[in-house]
Parts: sequence; C-alpha cells; structure tokens
Amino acid sequence: MTKTWPVTLRHGDVTIRPLRMRDGRVWQKVRLANQEWLAEWEATAPLPSTDPPPTFQESTRQLLKEARRGSAMPFVIEYCGRFVGQINVSDIVYGSLRGCHFGYWIDKKYSSRGIMTTAVALVTDHLLFTTNLHRIEVAIRPENIPSNRLISNLGFSFEGIRPAFLHINHAWRDHNIYSLCRENLRIPLTQKILDVALVSKRHD
Repeated sequence: MTKTWPVTLRHGDVTIRPLRMRDGRVWQKVRLANQEWLAEWEATAPLPSTDPPPTFQESTRQLLKEARRGSAMPFVIEYCGRFVGQINVSDIVYGSLRGCHFGYWIDKKYSSRGIMTTAVALVTDHLLFTTNLHRIEVAIRPENIPSNRLISNLGFSFEGIRPAFLHINHAWRDHNIYSLCRENLRIPLTQKILDVALVSKRHD
C-alpha cells in the first residue's frame, strides 16, 4: 500500500515535508519577518476576543492531530534546505466526494522564483495520484494577482467568486474559487513543469 502521510516530496531544489513541532523557532522567525507581507492574505478572527491567539505549539499540535485522523496534511516548503513557507491541506474527505482544500504562503524573499509553483504541483500530484482524491479546491483573493496566475497556469479551473467568503485584515473578503479534478489532469503537474522548463531551455 502506498504511503500517503507522513511523506516527503521533492522536485529539484524544492522539498515538501511534514510540519514538525521542532519547526517552531524558524517558523516564528520567518513569520515575524513577513508579518506585513502576509497580513493582506491570511484569515483573521472577525470578532474581538480577550483570548490570546494560539501559539505555534498549540496550532501545530491541532494540525498534527487532524493529520493523524486523515483530515489534514500540514506541509513545510523548503528551498535548498531552508524553511521558506507552508502548504496546509485541510478538510480531506473520502466517500462519494474524495476532496480537499489547501492554502499556502511563502517568505517574501523567495517569492517569484517558481518555488511555490513547484510546491503546489508536488502537493497536487500527491493528492490526486497517490492519495487518490478526486477534487482539490483553492480560494484566493482577487487582489492577489500572482497567486491567481500561479493556480491558473497549473490548470486549476476558475469556478466563480464567493462574496465575503473569509475574514481577512479587518474585513470580510471576496475570494476566487478554483478547482482541479483528477480526470482533468492528463499528466502529473511536476511533469508539466519539467516539460515547460525543457522547452524554455531549447529556446534560450
């Protein structure tokens, strides 16, 4: 039987591995350096609360608990061995749906290098070809042009806009909804990336 979790995925200099409790120090360092960069895109609590936000240890413990149940896959993105971001697969369901959602973020210093494109391709291939899910859904703010372009270039289909879908940065924000189904993916996305790279190299 093929192992679906925990797994490590690699393509070139990009490695996708499971999030670990001992990632706390580097995670906090990267997140602090990218606080302003990420504020425009990450979900927030809509109602005031006197409770402090969950710590890295608390949130990671919950994510790993969900991963053991089979309903999540919290991944770290590494580039040349350096922690540069995350992809969190959530809401994994089987039965007649066999689907999931995922979201991602990357250190600003490593954006626009194709790292996230490779990371999303690796995780998508794993979910559709190894885990044998049928459908992946991704929600992206319309204002996030690079992320919309990335997901479209990988073959995800635009399904429409969900108004006021998530609370982000003090307001309810619309989101573009994209999906990809297994039957619409003829070859693995990592193979597609390799083919594009080879064509580009021939024309350099």
